[in-house]
Amino acid sequence: MTDLTVWHLQMEDASALNAKSQPEELQLREAEIKQYQLNRFLYQLVGQAWAWNDKNSWSDAMWRDYAEADNLRTWVAWCQGAPAGYFELGRQSDGAVEICYFGLAGKFIGRGFGGYLLSAALEQAWQWQASRVIVNTCSLDHPSALANYQARGMVIYKTETNSA
Repeated sequence: MTDLTVWHLQMEDASALNAKSQPEELQLREAEIKQYQLNRFLYQLVGQAWAWNDKNSWSDAMWRDYAEADNLRTWVAWCQGAPAGYFELGRQSDGAVEICYFGLAGKFIGRGFGGYLLSAALEQAWQWQASRVIVNTCSLDHPSALANYQARGMVIYKTETNSA
């Protein structure tokens, strides 16, 4: 058995953000017209390498309910016409905004896009009037994920370790 560590991080004030600038070749757009198929595609494109499998068995109706909900917003990063990564923000009932999913497609890892994409996610969360911004990551994620969250100004507020 392998231990799985989950880190819960938060940012309680926008002034804590240590933003990275936007790479010239990367464009970011919000998917203002919600289409659950896009969220499913991005989830699989980005998450396959990191064992994101909790939603793989979801029906179309489950994806629609999730991705087209009023409290969820999705941004897609594009590089040379290809989807390079994405993030989803979910507004919680207590006013917190969660970075529900965040990541880069495999061909775009290591190009310096992750710091900017996370900065953009945090900026958008604060623009959405967040009371705080939260996210979790785990030991199955990219080895630089936790360091990226911390470098942008997020702090760990809870750690859980479970046998996987």
